[in-house]
Amino acid sequence: MKAVRFHEYGTPDVLRYEDVEQPVPGARQVRIRVAATSFNPVDGNIRGGFMQGPIPVQLPHTPGIDVAGTIDAVGEGVDVVAVGDDVIGFLPMDGTGAAAQYVLAPADVLTPAPKSVPLADAAALPLVGLTAYQALFDHAKITAGQRVLINGAGGAVGGYAVQLAKNAGAHVIATAGPRSSEAVTSAGADEVIDHTTTSVTAAVTETVDLALNLAPVDPDELAALVTLVRPGGVVVNTTVWMPAPSDEERDVHGIDLFVRSDADQLAQLVALIDRGELRVDVAERVPLAELPALHARAAEGAVHGKVIVVPSAD
Repeated sequence: MKAVRFHEYGTPDVLRYEDVEQPVPGARQVRIRVAATSFNPVDGNIRGGFMQGPIPVQLPHTPGIDVAGTIDAVGEGVDVVAVGDDVIGFLPMDGTGAAAQYVLAPADVLTPAPKSVPLADAAALPLVGLTAYQALFDHAKITAGQRVLINGAGGAVGGYAVQLAKNAGAHVIATAGPRSSEAVTSAGADEVIDHTTTSVTAAVTETVDLALNLAPVDPDELAALVTLVRPGGVVVNTTVWMPAPSDEERDVHGIDLFVRSDADQLAQLVALIDRGELRVDVAERVPLAELPALHARAAEGAVHGKVIVVPSAD
């Protein structure tokens, strides 16, 4: 089969589109014929060797944390899914990824794919959808009527976070640049702040219950978000290289989020999609053979929105 792998850490040119042996599922594993994976910024960090501590991978390594596809073989002890099932999942981050025609997955990380969107497009959901869900519900305990600030809402996680927060009954204030402001508005944001022309601290004049930071901002900008949160509120931060700020005197808690795979939560997101309450946005569909070029564009800051990566059928 074809796969994209890197045999050493480095720049995007270490990625190779090559022939590899088709894997065979072991106990409690399934083999998936990949309809698509997706590109996530962490893929570039893993490839560059910057995540060897938290995410140790074995070289050569195939990237691709998200998967959407059809099960074509099952290992011993698998009874929750079957051959022919269309599934999606968030694969183990330190394991072999789905930038290939076939990939092995633990059966328990998978959930049935949504029926209302193309199977390949569903690869845009797992990591970013779960990040938004866990930030809002696991960590922030969002409730109806709260005021929520989503800083960096123009990215893939932000699109889901705006929709989920709005569905939960929150008043959503989002920051976005001119390129993504229309998408953020259509996702349901009540207020959109153009962060390229206005500082967030100047624009938010009434305190919020939750500030969710999704943007790689300067440490000073991240720290300033605390001042916008009411006493007893929460700052949730996804840029894990900068600790979430807090304010003990005002009982504002800072929480760092490192997303985890959760098939049950993913199933809840799928249900929202199939009920028409959650939209899946795909900015680009790129052939698997062009994944090295996609990594190169991402390294230059030229990738915007969620990109799925589609293997050829042969």
